[in-house]
Amino acid sequence: MCQYKFKQSWRWFGPDDVVSLSDVRQAGATNVVHALHHIPNGEVWPVEEIKERQKLIDQAGLHWLVVESVPVHENIKLRKGNYKQLIKNYQETIRNLAAAGIHNITYNFMPVLDWTRTDLSYQLPHRGKALRFHLVAYHAFLLYELELPGTGLTEDQKTVALRFYEQLDEASKTELTNTILAGLPGSEERWDIDSFRKKLWEYENTGPDELRANLIAFLKEIVPVVEDCGSTLSLHPDDPPFALFNLPRVASTLEDYQKLIEAVPSPVNGMCFCSGSLGARKDNDLEAIIRLLGKHIHFVHLRSVQLEDDGSFYEANHLEGSNSMYHLVKLFVELMQKHQISIPMRPDHGHQLLDDLKKKTNPGYSGIGRLKGLAELRGLEYGLSH
Repeated sequence: MCQYKFKQSWRWFGPDDVVSLSDVRQAGATNVVHALHHIPNGEVWPVEEIKERQKLIDQAGLHWLVVESVPVHENIKLRKGNYKQLIKNYQETIRNLAAAGIHNITYNFMPVLDWTRTDLSYQLPHRGKALRFHLVAYHAFLLYELELPGTGLTEDQKTVALRFYEQLDEASKTELTNTILAGLPGSEERWDIDSFRKKLWEYENTGPDELRANLIAFLKEIVPVVEDCGSTLSLHPDDPPFALFNLPRVASTLEDYQKLIEAVPSPVNGMCFCSGSLGARKDNDLEAIIRLLGKHIHFVHLRSVQLEDDGSFYEANHLEGSNSMYHLVKLFVELMQKHQISIPMRPDHGHQLLDDLKKKTNPGYSGIGRLKGLAELRGLEYGLSH
């Protein structure tokens, strides 16, 4: 039996989450992944508010183990306006979390949008529902709702997108827009078409090299504070891990992470390994990422996606899909024994199933689908570790 195992965790969105802390505990998790979503992006998280939420979690018999996420303000990503003060605020939040004993901090550096899907109710053969990213729907939204040039799109792709768009009624167009822009769970910003266009223009002269340089500058200012606090910093991959809306991406591949770790070589400067985000790109070798960056992986999201021929994908069952969850978990079991660590892991996303089909749940974060995923992942790890 292996001594070091995943720390079973569950993302919880706060007192208004339809999945209660009691539900979380019944599902088999012992740790909570959480953030203070009510505090505006860029403001300091006060120690008092952190401890108040921590007390609520403790009273439920759980432990607030990981912060997901401390959001990075757009002005920091662009290094404009009041970004220096915003970085000081970020440093103070890290210190305040450490004062409460919370040391595992996750963040992302995706411009404007956090994570993107085009369908929140994709019906599966068993009548459950999943999240989906449909490339044609995205192209249609880009060209005919945002009215932006489809840089890099072929004429055939534009024609297919137009045919798709012409078949949508007004309600369907509104639903597509809301799905992409209204904000998914964990997102800190909400946009309409006009405000989204304006925000995109701010990135007009920012390519991958510029955004990466801004991220490295941010890390050089943040990592020393993280080190002093005895904490870790985990960068979540871009989701999906390829360019959208002509915006740059800097956390989509093994090479992206290697550049960041080489630029700021600290053991606390690491990654959140999200198998679903990274797995949505066919040329990502997930097993190689674990082997090469294992000691820098401070947090793990496990889910699987089913890739489609045109680059679209949908959320698959946790043990199925286009990547081998067996091999990924096997590598993590070996990694944890080698480095004598137990890494926090949460089942990421889940199908909407059974009674949850009758409820208004956070997309991807219903209770029963994640319970199923956690049970499968716990069983897989148990078998591999024995």
